[in-house]
Amino acid sequence: MGVKALLVTVLLTAAVGYYMYTPLPDAIQEPWKLMMVDAGIRTAMHLASLKHWLGLDHSMMSFRQSLEGLESTVKRLVSSESSGRVIPGVKISDITFAGIPVRVYEPPAGGEGHLRRGMMYFHGGGWALGSGKKGAQDAVNRMVSDELNTVVVSVEYRLYPEVLFPVPYLDCLAAAKHFLSPAILAKYSIDPERLVVAGDSAGGNLAAAVAQEISVDESVAVKFSVQALIYPALQALDFNTPSFLQNQHMPILPRHTMVQFWLQYLGADLSLLPQLIVNNHSASQNSGITSELRSRIDWTTLLPQKFKKNYKPVVVEKGSQEILKKVPGFLDVRAAPLFAGPEVLAKCPRAYILTCEFDVLRDDGLMYARRLQDAGVSVTSEHYEEGFHGSFSFIFWPVDFDVGKRSLRAYINWLQNNL
Repeated sequence: MGVKALLVTVLLTAAVGYYMYTPLPDAIQEPWKLMMVDAGIRTAMHLASLKHWLGLDHSMMSFRQSLEGLESTVKRLVSSESSGRVIPGVKISDITFAGIPVRVYEPPAGGEGHLRRGMMYFHGGGWALGSGKKGAQDAVNRMVSDELNTVVVSVEYRLYPEVLFPVPYLDCLAAAKHFLSPAILAKYSIDPERLVVAGDSAGGNLAAAVAQEISVDESVAVKFSVQALIYPALQALDFNTPSFLQNQHMPILPRHTMVQFWLQYLGADLSLLPQLIVNNHSASQNSGITSELRSRIDWTTLLPQKFKKNYKPVVVEKGSQEILKKVPGFLDVRAAPLFAGPEVLAKCPRAYILTCEFDVLRDDGLMYARRLQDAGVSVTSEHYEEGFHGSFSFIFWPVDFDVGKRSLRAYINWLQNNL
């Protein structure tokens, strides 16, 4: 190899390394693997932004397609059988519930006289990405169906930019009510006393919101007995909680990306992002936010000291009074379940809430666990000190992490014992 070729190789290698490198906490296991995953996601996002700038496609739709391409590449690296994604005997049906596309997983066991557990699952992806029919979500639902003798219904709710809030929530609610109807429970031999609504990230948001609405809706005779929330997003007024500050640059979900997801979901102008980052939309003099509402997301009282660390509240005195008027969804409990009153929380089903230390959404989940407990609801709070956002989905080679496998096993074991 000539000197010039060697120099070019060294420079390219250094450039790739610089692009991939992201400082990570010492507690993160296999940091370079996480850096590689993050680099792939950032590359897909950059390409999507470029296509949007060129007028070729909407950035989020392009990003969605790029992520699907990455997933297809991973699938080609390893067969489904070796990764455990195919579960013999689990019957898969792609149908609709109340007009909403769903995938139904039926376990091989059961039959007449043998009632089974029932689960409704909402996938994550910032209300803009993802599908319950693909990747880890599909694999986990197959495992739950098989191991726990559970009929799992994964909902394909509509996504941004095709729709905005409250459409995804209404899709999930409609599917849930259909699922809980006596006719459907009888059709699938589901025990009406062993029903769980679950979801991860944005799906956890939808699961919590649906659980609340079903709990207080007197027209729904059968209720969910359990809610299982995997690092849920539950509020959009304070983007300076300790976890948002501590993990603002962490893969897979940096703070600015989560704020962007919220703006998109609520149909707000993305130019508002800098104001939300500094909490200008939740100023102390904003007449639309009562002291009672603030107390429901007050991390200074709701978080244990070990999570508060030395962080201080970021409260702007005046800020922008117009943001909440233009985007009322910020205060809508259907979008932000953490705002629910204690009278609503008291009626909610017992909960399993998984949180990760290196996740901007950590404190949302921890605050919700505390508020549910204060309302008298039984809560299992599962926290992973070395966990990061998305780790629950990284369970198959070549993007498998030990914390993901352990959290998945704990989730299944808890459902086994509590549903």
